Amino acid sequence: MPLRHRLRAAAFAAAFMIAFLRPLLTMGQSDPLYTQAWALPTLYNPAAAGSTDWLRIRGAARLQWVGIDNAPKSFTAAADIPFKLLNRRWGGGVNVTQEGIGLFSNTYVNGQLSGRLKKLFGGELTIGVQVGYFGSSFRGSDVYIPDDDDYHDSNDPAIPTQDVGGGTVDFGIGLQYIHPKFHVGVSMLHPAAPKVKLNTKGTTSSSATSDNHEFETYVNRVLYLTGGSNIQVKNTLIELQPDLIVASDLKTFSGVLSLKGWYNRMFFAGVAYRWDDAVSINLGAEFKNFLLGYAYDIPTSRILKASSGSHELTIGYRLKLDFSGKNRHRHRSIRLM
Repeated sequence: MPLRHRLRAAAFAAAFMIAFLRPLLTMGQSDPLYTQAWALPTLYNPAAAGSTDWLRIRGAARLQWVGIDNAPKSFTAAADIPFKLLNRRWGGGVNVTQEGIGLFSNTYVNGQLSGRLKKLFGGELTIGVQVGYFGSSFRGSDVYIPDDDDYHDSNDPAIPTQDVGGGTVDFGIGLQYIHPKFHVGVSMLHPAAPKVKLNTKGTTSSSATSDNHEFETYVNRVLYLTGGSNIQVKNTLIELQPDLIVASDLKTFSGVLSLKGWYNRMFFAGVAYRWDDAVSINLGAEFKNFLLGYAYDIPTSRILKASSGSHELTIGYRLKLDFSGKNRHRHRSIRLM
């Protein structure tokens, strides 16, 4: 198929997916969504763990809406590795994310296991699960409630005035299909929408009227759809990589559509669109298995008047593993970062 036709088909598929979901959903998400989500595949789908012949170690930092006090900040570390057990190929992974939003601080820690289900239509279908911990805390000691008008109550019992926190068990599941020409995946994270009780105790616990309160928060269940492809530009050292991620709690949705161009598999530049949020410029390089990527988001909403934009940095390292023999991973034409 000619290059222009393949690009047209990929753009049409992405537009169709967004157009189909838009009447059902509006903007929203619970997990941090990175503009360079393509570099952190295991963060959004446990089935992606061990999907290459490499040990992959990745880190990412996102500073959103710079210039606004208490704007979201996200930091992630992820690693995954393939391995053999009982004459079968498996994948293992771990990821840790720390996120700050206003006076809230959220922590996600997950261990992952993936395995191949079957060969299908020239590709491989894998399933993955993850089990972990979700913790949340709130800096109630930093709360300021004005009491000089009719709209605020400085003694509102629904708002903690002390630091509170708690955690709970969390899990997720995902499927991924890898074909020599493309990859797609679907996953559900936090399917039980786990609730976290945020507890604190007053200093006079012996008193019947002591300041003992219990607060509660929860994390939304999120459905992720991911996909990507490699398009080699004939007779050049240029390789195009379109990527799409859509996140939805079945009531709201968000997404990132990106297109990168690699030169000689060393340098890349591209653009991205964060649904109803920002347009992005992406730059980076990969040299001797080290990866460095940067994204700058320019808001498309009125928030541009208060913020200079968002910055995102991704770093990574990968180490080649030996999987020779009959279990050798076959899909090498699709470049999975």
